[in-house]
Amino acid sequence: MGWDFETDPDFQAELDWIDWFVRAEVQPVDMLVSNARDIRDPLRAELIPPLQAKVRERGLWACHLGPELGGPGYGQLKLALMNEILGRSHTAPVVFGCQSPDSGNAEILARFGTDVLRKRYLEPLVDGRIVSAFSMTEPQGGSDPTQFVTRAELHGGEWVINGEKWFSSHARYASFLIVLAVTEPDAGPHRRQSMFVVPADTPGITIVRNVAVAGQGAEDGAHAYIRYEDVRVPADHMLGGRGQGFAVAQTRLGGGRIHHAMRTVGLVREAFAMMCERALSRVTKGEPLARKQLVQAMIADSWIEIEQFRLLVLRTAWRIDRYNDYNRVRADISAVKAAMPKVLHDVAARALQIHGSLGISDEMPFGAWVLESFQMGLADGATEIHKTNLARSLLAEHEPAAGLFPSGHLPARRAAAREQFAERIERAVHAG
Repeated sequence: MGWDFETDPDFQAELDWIDWFVRAEVQPVDMLVSNARDIRDPLRAELIPPLQAKVRERGLWACHLGPELGGPGYGQLKLALMNEILGRSHTAPVVFGCQSPDSGNAEILARFGTDVLRKRYLEPLVDGRIVSAFSMTEPQGGSDPTQFVTRAELHGGEWVINGEKWFSSHARYASFLIVLAVTEPDAGPHRRQSMFVVPADTPGITIVRNVAVAGQGAEDGAHAYIRYEDVRVPADHMLGGRGQGFAVAQTRLGGGRIHHAMRTVGLVREAFAMMCERALSRVTKGEPLARKQLVQAMIADSWIEIEQFRLLVLRTAWRIDRYNDYNRVRADISAVKAAMPKVLHDVAARALQIHGSLGISDEMPFGAWVLESFQMGLADGATEIHKTNLARSLLAEHEPAAGLFPSGHLPARRAAAREQFAERIERAVHAG
C-alpha cells in the first residue's frame, strides 16, 4: 500500500515557513499594491523584489519549473500543498515566481520556443524581470477556438497578424504576448490555429481599452481588448508547428487549471476562517451567532465542501505526478475545474451573509470573491464545457444495457441469483 496522508517532515518545514512568510510579510503588501504584475509601479518595485529575494534564498522560487530553468522542479502534489497557502494572497504567486499567465507561458516557451526565443523572453520571464500576457479569446467567439477569426498570414519571412482579442489579462504590463491566430483556414476545426510570440511594442498593436471587472475602478482594468493591425513578427516566433496552436494551448492550460484550483483551496480556507471568527464574535439576541443552528449548518456545509474539494485537487495532482501525462488526467482536471467556482461561491457567499451589512461592503473581500467565482467559471474554459467533457469521459467507461430492462433491475437479479444457487436453495428448502 502506497496510500498516505502525511507530508514529508522536511517539506512540511518548508510549508510552515511559507505559511508564516505569506501571513506576516506578503499579505500586508496586498493592502498596498493594487496589481503585483505592474513592474513599473514604484511602490511595487520597493516592496516586492525584497520579498522575492527571500524566496530565492530559501530555494522556493518558481517551484513549478525544473532546475534547468531555475526552479527546483516540484511535482504537482508538492505544488498543491504550497499553492493552497499562496492562494490566500493575490501578491504571493508573484513573490514566489509562479503567477499566471507567466507560469503557463514559461512552460510553452520552454517546450516549444527556439533557443533565441528562450534567451530573449523565457530567461527574463523566469527571472521575474518582465511579465507576459496570453492573447487567445475573441469578442465574437469567447474561448471557443473553432470560432476564432484573427488571422496570421506568411509574407516573406514574417507573419502578419490581423484581428481582435478580448480579455488578454495583464497585457498593459506585458513585455510580450502569446497570440493564437488562424494560419490554416481550410484545416479541421482544431488544426487551424498557430501560436506566436509577439513583442508588446510591435507596431500595429492597440489596446482599445483595459476592461475592469465589476467592483473595480476603471483605472484598475487589467483585461485588455486588443486590436492587431498588420502586426509583423519574424517567422521563427511561432511556438510549435503550423496548425498546432490548439495542442500547444492545451499543454499550457492543463497545468494552469490545476494550479488555479490549488490556490482556490487557500482562498476558500481564508473565507472559512473569517466566517468562523465572525460567528464567534458577533452577538445577537443574547448569544453568539455561532450558537444559531442555521449558522452552524452554514459552517458545517462549508467545511465539508472545502475538504471534499481539497482532496479532489490533491488526488488530481498526485495522478498528474504519477502518469506525467495531462491527457490521461483530463477528466480529473475537468472535475476540479468544474467544482472550483461553486465551492468558492458558496463559501464566500456564506461568509458574506454571516458578516451582514459589513459583508456586502467594500470593507470586506467577500463581494469580490463571490464575483471571482464567476470569473473562475469562465476562465480556461466554461464550467459547462468541462462538465460536458467529464461526462463524456465517464460515459465512455460504461456500456448500455443489453436487454429491455437495466442491469440493476431487481426481478432479473433475483432470478439470476436463484439460478446461480439453485442446488443450495433446494437443499435449504428440504432441510427446513
